[in-house]
Amino acid sequence: MTRVKSIAQRRHRKIKEATKGFRQARRRRIKAGKEALMHAGQYAYIGRKDRKGNMRSLWITRLSAAVKQRGLSYSKFIAGLKKENIELDRKILSDIAINDPDTFDKIVAEVKK
Repeated sequence: MTRVKSIAQRRHRKIKEATKGFRQARRRRIKAGKEALMHAGQYAYIGRKDRKGNMRSLWITRLSAAVKQRGLSYSKFIAGLKKENIELDRKILSDIAINDPDTFDKIVAEVKK
C-alpha cells in the first residue's frame, strides 16, 4: 500500500470543512468542492459590493418617506442641504429621521428657509 503524505490530506480536509453546507458532489468530492468554493468566494465578494448600494438605496427610501411627511420632496431636500452647506450624509440623516424626529424637523426647517 502506498504511503499518503499528510499535506494533501490537510488540503483536502480544509476543502471538506469549507464545503460543509454544500449539496451532493460539491460536499463529497474534492475537485467539485474546490470549484464550488471558488465560485462561492466570487459571489461573496460581489455581494459585499452590492450590499453597499442596497444600504444607500434603503437610506434614500427612508429619507424620502420622512421628508414627504414634512411636505418636501427628496430631491428638493437634498438640493436644500447642499445650498445650506449641511454636510450630513444619507446614512446619518436616515438614522436621525428614525431615532430623533425633533432634530430632523429642525434640519428640514433649515432647508425649507
